[in-house]
Amino acid sequence: MSRTDNAVQRFIFENTDIRGEIVSLNHSYVDALAAHNYPEVVRRLLGELVASALLLSTTLKFEGLLTLQARGDGPLTLLMVECTDQRTFRAVAQFRDDLSEGTLQELLGKASLLITVDPVKGKRYQGIVPLEKETLSASLEDYFSQSVQLQTRLWLACDGQTCGGFLLQALPASVELSEDVRAESWKRMTALAETTQDAELLELDHETLLVRLFHEETVRIFDKEPVRFVCTCSQERSAKIISTLDRKEIESIIEEEGQVAMDCQFCNHQYVFGKADIDAIFNEKPQLH
Repeated sequence: MSRTDNAVQRFIFENTDIRGEIVSLNHSYVDALAAHNYPEVVRRLLGELVASALLLSTTLKFEGLLTLQARGDGPLTLLMVECTDQRTFRAVAQFRDDLSEGTLQELLGKASLLITVDPVKGKRYQGIVPLEKETLSASLEDYFSQSVQLQTRLWLACDGQTCGGFLLQALPASVELSEDVRAESWKRMTALAETTQDAELLELDHETLLVRLFHEETVRIFDKEPVRFVCTCSQERSAKIISTLDRKEIESIIEEEGQVAMDCQFCNHQYVFGKADIDAIFNEKPQLH
């Protein structure tokens, strides 16, 4: 079967209280990184974070924006992904000139993983856990254990051009009421999932992979949801940022440069504002071209 790309898909095990999500990306991930000449190691780690953020967003019932960030004091200072409940995402990385190949810990140094949810309605939520594990998946499992208190396992892979992953998560007792039975089911499913290879996550169709891993289980697969790279930057958003800055400093830039230019850190698109635009912004009478 051909690989199902640029989609996330939910599945459940009919006879247990365990759910799952699987995600695969190729051209949407390449599009998200196209504006940046990232080193291969950064592309791989950012791809894993993209897959993680999309999997994480499916576990939360919300309308709004989810941001997943890894921040550290090493040569790789930032990995960040924003994704919406509509399965759109954008991603960015920041690093120093001395960056080279290394493990996650070597690259990020002393680091934290931040998960922020900005719902359209309701309060903003942020969870923070230390990034102390050797892999991003293990660090996210720590987050679920500490902050969400749900048994969760993740498997991630990225080769710089394609990324994929899947998640297993224990649900509240419904089908299996015995704790011993639930524990045994969780042990069995995670043991089967551990047999997956990176190449399978990157190359196999969702259904093919799930059959390969869980052929003796009764798995129900739901419809796939398309995933797209979409950058939400705009002239209007840039104008709002300028309006929060010191007017005298902005006007001095206009005097020296003749314009104010703002670059989107995600897609590198540049927004240019002339003197009339700046006057309109600070006079709250937008006249943007």
